[in-house]
Amino acid sequence: MKQFGSFRLDAANECLWRGGEQIALQPKPYAVLRYLVENPGRLITHDELLDKLWPETYVQPQILRTYMLELRRILGDSLDEPKFIQTLPKRGYCFVASVAEGASHSVESGSAPIVSTAALSAQSKLVGREKELARLCVELQQMLSGQRRIVLLSGEAGIGKTTLTDALAETWCCNSRPQPSILLARGQCVPGFGSREQYYPVLEALGHICASPDGEAVCRVLLRMAPEWLALLGRQPAQVQNPTQLTSTDMRHPGNICTTLEELSTIKPLIFIFEDMQWADDSTLHLLSALARRRGPAKLMIVATYRPRDIAADHTLRRVRQDLMLQRLCTEIVLEPLPKADVLALLSMELGIDAPPPRLVSIVQHHAEGNPLFVISILQHLIAQRLLFRDSSEAGAPWELAPQAETESAIPDELAQMVELEICRLPEEDQRILEAGSLMSVAFPAWSAAAALNGDLMEIEEACERLARNAHFVQHVGLDELPDGSRCSFYAFTHGIYREVLYHRQSESRRARRHIRIAERLGDMFAGREAHVAREIAMHYEAAGDQKLGVQALRTAAEYALARQSRTEAAELLERAEHLAASANHGQNGSGVIQLTRNSKHARIEHVPAHKAN
Repeated sequence: MKQFGSFRLDAANECLWRGGEQIALQPKPYAVLRYLVENPGRLITHDELLDKLWPETYVQPQILRTYMLELRRILGDSLDEPKFIQTLPKRGYCFVASVAEGASHSVESGSAPIVSTAALSAQSKLVGREKELARLCVELQQMLSGQRRIVLLSGEAGIGKTTLTDALAETWCCNSRPQPSILLARGQCVPGFGSREQYYPVLEALGHICASPDGEAVCRVLLRMAPEWLALLGRQPAQVQNPTQLTSTDMRHPGNICTTLEELSTIKPLIFIFEDMQWADDSTLHLLSALARRRGPAKLMIVATYRPRDIAADHTLRRVRQDLMLQRLCTEIVLEPLPKADVLALLSMELGIDAPPPRLVSIVQHHAEGNPLFVISILQHLIAQRLLFRDSSEAGAPWELAPQAETESAIPDELAQMVELEICRLPEEDQRILEAGSLMSVAFPAWSAAAALNGDLMEIEEACERLARNAHFVQHVGLDELPDGSRCSFYAFTHGIYREVLYHRQSESRRARRHIRIAERLGDMFAGREAHVAREIAMHYEAAGDQKLGVQALRTAAEYALARQSRTEAAELLERAEHLAASANHGQNGSGVIQLTRNSKHARIEHVPAHKAN
């Protein structure tokens, strides 16, 4: 037994220990780690590792990077500040931790944790979800001891809820693992259709386990306790002649269904995974509440995923969740966006390298904001557009980022379509308000949306508050004090991609009209002090395509900057004004040009008739 840090390498059982937790490793990653641990403190070249672990077999050297990335994740190691495995570029690796002989570790049956989170993370290629995995493991162990468990897994679309539940399912469905065998069933809620059919995800989940190797035993329980359900599942027992007319009180009563599910859990521990409960029917939600409230022991666990953004204030799930949380009858795990370090690890894993190009992480994080699905989609988009490329098809060739990647990395079509579907589920009036808010930036004051729509500020602000309460795309971030002393709420889009899609779904003419209204409203609010907001006014006129008014506003902003002795800002504004004036003159048809004269102290813009332009 080799010991390093808090870990012990168990050669007899070919696994890794951390405290009392056994961490199972796949054979090749284990072999790589063992060779490193057995040869600490010296350089081990790529060729040496390949020769020792794959003798007389050709293996691409890139595979070593994949295994090193996996081992670092398991050990909690860092590429930049390694505690265990140091990478020596273009040469190999060195195991830098002290290694000592440790006593063999024996664990009594049942004393070690049932699931290894590190092994699960490695097996399922999860990144940045170790804490969430650990919490799920605790819930699993409590369930196996006879405590029924209800777990709510929440987060925005693409944040990794399904990936996490897939990891859970893979762990229990892997026959090579020593944990107790269980029944695992999955049910998917469907928007529109699923909400109209009673117990839709429950029936789907039961159908899965009826078709499993344990299906015969499951069907016997259903035949004895709920023959109507067998009919609905297409396994019609003889005593049920017309399944299309099954409306008996016994079948629809949650208490009877609870008893049936509890009886199923006596065959084997039972885990139900219900996906997208924001679209669940009320019967399924009431069943969830009833199962949580029953007192008797049961090896039964429900994992229900949902998107908070899609739950209206009067949604049954909102009421059920609040009630169960208050009574401490359920656990909620909230998946937050990944931090930049985990985005780096995810990109490294997807590209099969230790260190992606320096600018790639910043570009992807800027657009994806820690959403794993967005990270992968944007990465694939960059590769498809040849903004991220390899000069050689060889496995070890480095990835390079094109100079224009930062400016041309648009939102991938599939992401835009996914967000568009979410937007279309909102009432039309709410869609218009969000579109108007997108004209400012990621953050916007309610008055700007009201100005863009020529609407009532109070009504717009109330609508934004409702959207924020329901987590529909925006959140309240503060108050803005207006020039007249009144105060107006400020909101921010929960993701920059939402703002981008909302902005570009508007026609150019509609955007232009709304931008001009915001610019005019700014001028009205700051009457007599327009220079203070001239830069913002110019931005809206420029976005609206009105170059003449845009140049005038930039000239005012430059003069204001000079008055404040900010020459650098004034020069930058005048440069923008020159560029905009040139653009405007390019489109003139003999009617004259916009001429800008400037020096270090002042700037002047004139409209010159065409016959004097030369």
